[in-house]
Amino acid sequence: MLYQMHEMQKKIMGPLIAFSEASAKMLTAPGNIYGQLPGMQRMAAGFELMYRIGKDYEKPEFDIRSVQAHGHELPVVELKAVSKPFCNMLRFKRYSDDAKVIADLKDDPIVLVVAPLSGHHATLLRDTVRTLLKDHKVYITDWIDARMVPTEAGAFHLDDYIAYIQEFIRFIGADKLHVISVCQPTVPVLAAISLMASNGEKTPLTMTMMGGPIDTRLSPTKVNDLATNKPLSWFENNVIQRVPANYPGRGRKVYPGFLQHAGFIAMNPSRHMKSHWDFYQDLRRGDLEDAEAHRKFYDEYNAVLDMPAEYYIDTISAVFQQHLLPRGQWNVNGQHVAPADIKTTALLTVEGELDDISGLGQTEAAHDLCSGLPKTRKQHMTVKGAGHYGIFSGRRWRDTVYPDVREFIRKFDKK
Repeated sequence: MLYQMHEMQKKIMGPLIAFSEASAKMLTAPGNIYGQLPGMQRMAAGFELMYRIGKDYEKPEFDIRSVQAHGHELPVVELKAVSKPFCNMLRFKRYSDDAKVIADLKDDPIVLVVAPLSGHHATLLRDTVRTLLKDHKVYITDWIDARMVPTEAGAFHLDDYIAYIQEFIRFIGADKLHVISVCQPTVPVLAAISLMASNGEKTPLTMTMMGGPIDTRLSPTKVNDLATNKPLSWFENNVIQRVPANYPGRGRKVYPGFLQHAGFIAMNPSRHMKSHWDFYQDLRRGDLEDAEAHRKFYDEYNAVLDMPAEYYIDTISAVFQQHLLPRGQWNVNGQHVAPADIKTTALLTVEGELDDISGLGQTEAAHDLCSGLPKTRKQHMTVKGAGHYGIFSGRRWRDTVYPDVREFIRKFDKK
């Protein structure tokens, strides 16, 4: 019923939100003399703030149209390489008509970025992808909102997630691929590569794991506490909802994105309240540059997706409550997950000093698990002053983290 009530609230508030949007646009329209009257700037700012707080945020676009690579500004086209019921693997293909540049592009390492399925869309990694495109061929997992997946597609478990990753790796070719996992997927990616190694398959050249919950027993955060303070039955009975009839996935059990978003906000409500107040003040003063920065951030931050209930419950149980991977007790489809079987895939772990989602040491724990790798194939970096998002997006990612990631990939690339 919670999901239905949420949809009903959206419909009830719809006319007010539409009125607020129209009023804000009218009062700020060029040439509108009424917008110049005393108090109108303040009123317009209030209307836009109300609109942005109440509006429905759709999935943003990656919107990567070009990139500076090999000394040239190259056009980029977003292609769908593999289509699955719950995920598309996208490729960002760079183009050139210069023979030398074409040859250089062919020699660039191939990277698969595994985006989190934890509430936000893969577009949250837009800056990650754009930066990587300077020196790499880039693929990314683009997870589909579960409310948009018809029930005929069946359930989606954590084991299915792992199978998807393996399929994507095989599609590209493990012996020429570098895998980068950001946050949540560090666990299933490590499992996927471990199982491939145990089966005698070729595994990727490198795996870079950034800010992920490999072992949440180390430096537990508020996020970890939320997942462990309640029994599994509490999550099943209180946060799992059925998709309403107005979506393709009607009847599917999901963990709704609006609940995950509420959890994000609850972690630091004062910061978000201040941000919205600052946005209002920027609009009132006419500081359009800062106001636009606010819009861009929250257009991404407020756009959330529903997760399949089976996958969500599996993750809470296996990763956060039972710690199956670091305890060596994880079985996937009857096969034991043994990271020690990885012999050739070089490992880089990246952690933020101030990460409040995956605490220090949680990602680095992968090094102890991958005991079959020599020290020469292991590397770790802790990014000073960086929070969770800073290790894969923004100035610290571009100036501090990316150069090391690029050199690590180049070091182990066959070319």
